[in-house]
Amino acid sequence: MATTAPADGPLFSVLLPTHDSPDTLGLSIASVLAQTRTDFELLVVGDGCTGPEADIVQGFGDPRIRWFDLPKAPGFGYANRNIALRQARGQLIAMAADDDLMLPGHLCGMAAEFTNPEVQWAYCRPLWVTGDGLILPAYANLRLTHARQNFMGHFNMIPSGCVVHRRSCLDEVAFWPENILKSGDWHLWRQMIQHYGPASIRFNSRPTQLHFRARWRDETDEFWPRFLVHLRAVALAGPGWYPPLRIEPAGGRSFQAQFWHELQSSPNRAERIAQAVQSFQDQLAWQATQAHLFN
Repeated sequence: MATTAPADGPLFSVLLPTHDSPDTLGLSIASVLAQTRTDFELLVVGDGCTGPEADIVQGFGDPRIRWFDLPKAPGFGYANRNIALRQARGQLIAMAADDDLMLPGHLCGMAAEFTNPEVQWAYCRPLWVTGDGLILPAYANLRLTHARQNFMGHFNMIPSGCVVHRRSCLDEVAFWPENILKSGDWHLWRQMIQHYGPASIRFNSRPTQLHFRARWRDETDEFWPRFLVHLRAVALAGPGWYPPLRIEPAGGRSFQAQFWHELQSSPNRAERIAQAVQSFQDQLAWQATQAHLFN
């Protein structure tokens, strides 16, 4: 049965699944509520939470938040996400994660990508935060054939929090797959891209979302994810990494808490990140040019 979003709903429905992450959930919610664009609802989907998540959500007292306190579903709880998505009122579905952070202009920047009705699926520049606090940008433009082929056939380099798609994609293509235990986001994104074709993709090259190492990953894996090995090596090889692309732990805080503190105390923090990402891209292009000239 089709469940098209009502015409009088908000532009965005932000889907934020959570499972026993009380230390970062509040920060993730706060980063969504701090968006410069305010026409959204926030669907916080509790997947068998056993801690104080309900109190954290309700403590915000924001009418845009809708709390779904559901029993644990198999795997990463994709079935529970579908329960919330079938009640989504927004025209666009934005993703969030309970251990990631949105920069204040994320929803505003992503909304601009959908002014063309041909666009169905879009994402912003991914920023991956390593276990030692480096912020590494992923230069993955799926509008380019080789990058898209790698994404479709080999590996996912787009964290789910970077992605926005039209609400209608769920009815026309698929909801989250409930018969697989992991990588459901990659599975769903590929279905949407395959259905609508490459012309339906948009890439917002401005970084507006930070993706942190998940708690369940191996903390000894310094080269997570594998495709960032080269960028991390470049970051560590030079005389000094770009200061805006590093989070220094302080006061026993998590990287998420430290970055949120920095963002609150320095409103231009997001802009400095964007400028540093561009400078790093120019550095990589310059190095590639020099290698071509002198090899």
